[in-house]
Amino acid sequence: MRRLVDPSHRRGAGEVRPIRTKRDYEAALKEVERLWGAKSGTRDGDRLDVLATLIDAYEAEHYPMEPPDPIEAIKFRMEQQGLTRRDLEEIIGTRTRIAEVLNRKRGLSVGMIRRLHERLGISAEVLIRPSRRNAA
Repeated sequence: MRRLVDPSHRRGAGEVRPIRTKRDYEAALKEVERLWGAKSGTRDGDRLDVLATLIDAYEAEHYPMEPPDPIEAIKFRMEQQGLTRRDLEEIIGTRTRIAEVLNRKRGLSVGMIRRLHERLGISAEVLIRPSRRNAA
């Protein structure tokens, strides 16, 4: 009778455990790199999904990211969507007002925030934050 080797006993492919230390985190990153590209629904694919979730939770706790500055978020979305300042006229107002907002000389009004959220899909939570100029 032929004996099959359980693929979970391969080097580094043991039981998945919580990531509690920097060493655990680094080991998980290496394992994800090894598993990258595994097909969904396979043992390796499932392992990759679980490790990615654990890494995400560890990073959220140990390396939290501040939400982006609202003006930087607007500029980023403009770049992503190939928008010009003129494209913002219906959302923010006149060219002068757009320049004032993007140069941080004028804050966003509630109406602007609503329109930016609805039309550009920028999170309202990001838009209501003070811009860097005002955050000091």
